[in-house]
Amino acid sequence: MTTIADQLQHVRARMAQACAQAGRDPATVRLLAVSKTFGADAVQAAAAAGQTTFGENYVQEGVDKVLALRAAGVDGLEWHCIGPLQSNKTRPVAEHFDWVHTIDRLKIAQRLSEQRPADLPPLQVCVQVNVDGGANKSGVTLAELPELARAVAALPRLRLRGLMCIPEPAPDFAAACEVFGRARTALAQLQQAGLALDTLSMGMSDDLEAAIASGSTLVRVGSAIFGRRSYAAG
Repeated sequence: MTTIADQLQHVRARMAQACAQAGRDPATVRLLAVSKTFGADAVQAAAAAGQTTFGENYVQEGVDKVLALRAAGVDGLEWHCIGPLQSNKTRPVAEHFDWVHTIDRLKIAQRLSEQRPADLPPLQVCVQVNVDGGANKSGVTLAELPELARAVAALPRLRLRGLMCIPEPAPDFAAACEVFGRARTALAQLQQAGLALDTLSMGMSDDLEAAIASGSTLVRVGSAIFGRRSYAAG
């Protein structure tokens, strides 16, 4: 039977090969294990295999796992909120997560800034950008990005790290690279404008190779690590 540890090893090998093909140092790309809909036991198994960064889409489910792992004595984990974030859910995120990837409105960032406990390090955040114009996708447009990024970067208790995107599935590797390249270009433009950014959160189980070739520094992988999801309970 294939274990979570086996799957993690396979994903890491894919990432290393993608880095080699792109001429990149594997240390420049981090793996975020997306554990949504899987229990704390699955996170604990991944942690035992050396995985320390985990992504959650649903706020209460994520907070429950953060508390469960802490109660189980599993320390040193880094928790990323990677799902759409509503105003009424910002407080538990500000109090329990280390990163937020999905800021697409200044109001959300302001609430996170106000609600981040003073005894915790600044909340690390990314602005979600809609790079392919998908009508049903969250994220700011490329035209709206500079103004929002500057405003978020100025808020206390937050540290703007970079950009996140979830483009529509592309028909092939070249097409995926073209879309991911728009996020890379947008990040470079913000850096040239004086923002100290270092993160491109892009790429998932099916397209992490194209994302790494296009400059991703953090790939979000769920099903290739934990298996197929069942959404019956959610």
